[in-house]
Amino acid sequence: MPEIPADSLRTVRRVLAAILVAGLLGSGVELLLLKHTDGLWQILPLLLIGASLLVLGWHAAAPGRASVRAVQAMMLVCVLSGLAGVLLHYRGNAEWELERMPGTHGWELFRHAVMGATPALAPGTMLQLGLVGLLFCYRHPAAKRNSP
Repeated sequence: MPEIPADSLRTVRRVLAAILVAGLLGSGVELLLLKHTDGLWQILPLLLIGASLLVLGWHAAAPGRASVRAVQAMMLVCVLSGLAGVLLHYRGNAEWELERMPGTHGWELFRHAVMGATPALAPGTMLQLGLVGLLFCYRHPAAKRNSP
């Protein structure tokens, strides 16, 4: 398999970083507009977005092994946050559906919970952003052992 030129990889990394920052900013603004601030579980994604942007800013200002590892760690937390958020949204919708229609179960409960008032798959955005960030870090030149 032919080697990809370093300047092409640099361009791809810059585009991935821009997508990541735009996605984090957009998601943060959307969560604030939706008043996603009712308790710790709703505030956590906002804090995670803010921390991710700070770590990305650190990496942009001083790219090195430590900053790449910090970005990777934050992106892994984003992935886990997305998975947890989908589960929390689904559970909340399922509980509400069971209160509304106590006999509901199986496929019908699943369908109503996924299509419920709280968008069950919306937290998947954090998962996607985390994966974009991990792709940004993949074989990053600043992560090499001899990098500062």
